[in-house]
Amino acid sequence: MCQALGHGVTRSKRRAVQWLRKAAENGITHACLQLAGDMYMNQTHAREVGHAEEAAGVAASAGVTEVHDVPPDVLTGVLHWLQLGCVTGQPSALEKLTDFRREAMEGYMYCNVETCKVVGFLKDFKVCPQCRTARYCGAACQKEDWTAGGHKEKCGKVGAQARN
Repeated sequence: MCQALGHGVTRSKRRAVQWLRKAAENGITHACLQLAGDMYMNQTHAREVGHAEEAAGVAASAGVTEVHDVPPDVLTGVLHWLQLGCVTGQPSALEKLTDFRREAMEGYMYCNVETCKVVGFLKDFKVCPQCRTARYCGAACQKEDWTAGGHKEKCGKVGAQARN
């Protein structure tokens, strides 16, 4: 997370995903689920860094490749990380995969403003041009978060560290 935001280090999404993968490889549940979700939603560098060669054939054997708009090789990696991150008492890998698909098909509330109820697709939400971490459904929410939400302070720190 520090790598993604530039807290104390040079900001690098690629390095952030590499650290996320290391955590996932060590069986950290949150990291496994985050990496799988980021890969499914085609987040920056996630598909490249999260590729799992040892997962070949997992999606095909599960019989789920035909209902997802994700390349089969990506889907095998997603399933690999989901299976590694699933714990007893939590939703199964296939249930989480179904949630990812629903989110991709129906949209989700990606706006950085907590009170915003706009549902849409990740690609439709604009990213803050300075920190590139916050997403907004439109200019009104971005302006609200910049002033009242405190993003101006957070974003300024991230931008200053990235320039150093």
